Order: sequence, then structure tokens, then C-alpha cells
Amino acid sequence: MYGWYKARLAARPLLTQAVTTSLLFGVGDVAAQQLVEKRGLEKHELARTGRMLLYGGAVFGPVAATWFKLLQRHVNFKSASTTTLARVACDQLIFAPTFIGVFLGSMAVLEGGSPREKLERSYAPALTTNWMIWPFVQMVNFKLVPLEHRLLFVNVISIGWNCYLSYLNSEGGGGA
Repeated sequence: MYGWYKARLAARPLLTQAVTTSLLFGVGDVAAQQLVEKRGLEKHELARTGRMLLYGGAVFGPVAATWFKLLQRHVNFKSASTTTLARVACDQLIFAPTFIGVFLGSMAVLEGGSPREKLERSYAPALTTNWMIWPFVQMVNFKLVPLEHRLLFVNVISIGWNCYLSYLNSEGGGGA
């Protein structure tokens, strides 16, 4: 399976990363609905899972893959430790605040709700929780994971994070 993935990644990197991200965002939502909210299959919201699949594949996957390349190319210092810290700082002070807002706003639009209300209700808790988890994850990612696998690493860790975001975005988590 890993060999197949590496071959797809080499042949069509952005498409492979987008599809992988889409699937893992969907897994995060299924986990939120079934393991956290305990909805059961009969009450599973397929449209909600579909929104997560769409956002992961059409927005987050391509943008995050491009972001990691940009950091690799432009954030470099003589010291490897300084480079890692600077990349984490950029990720957490630029990318995370922006894309938590994009996620919540996008979900509100796709749900037919108000982006302003969704952001007022959910942005601060999401960003605060992000800063408790992701700096440490990204430190490992930028220090140890090769560029071509950074998004996959984030996506695997993100199953739990996307479970949280999906829950936060839902009625149970204070969303619309």
C-alpha cells in the first residue's frame, strides 16, 4: 500500500495529497458523529460528511501542500533548529488562524448559515485548542518528516483534530 501511495505521490503529487486529505477529513467527521456524538448509522448526517470531504479535498489539501512547499523554499536559516522554530511560528501565526477561519466560514456557507455567527461562536475556542496541540505536532513534522510526507503526517494526526472541528462546527459543539 505504501509503495502504491509513493508512486501516486510521485506521479501526481497535488492530486494525491488532495484525495488523501479529502478521505481523512471524511474519516474525522465519521469519527465525530459515531464515536463522539454517538449518532448511530441511522442518524449519520451524510451531507455533513460530504462537506468535510469537499473541504478537505478542494481547499485544505491543495492549500496545505502548497504551504508546506512555500515554507520549505522560503523559511531557511543557518541553524536547523531556528529553521524548524521559524516554520512552526509561520504555520501557527499565519496559516492556522487563517484556515480555522476559512474552515468555519466555508462550513457556514455550505450549511446555509451565517459565517459571522459561526466565527463569533467557534473561532476563539478552535484557535485556542489549535495552539495547545499543533505547535508540538508541527515541530515534529518540520524537523523529522520529509516534505513529500508532511501533509500525510498532518492528515493522520488530523483525524482527531477534524473530529474536534466537525464536532465544534456541529450543533453539539456550539456551531450552526
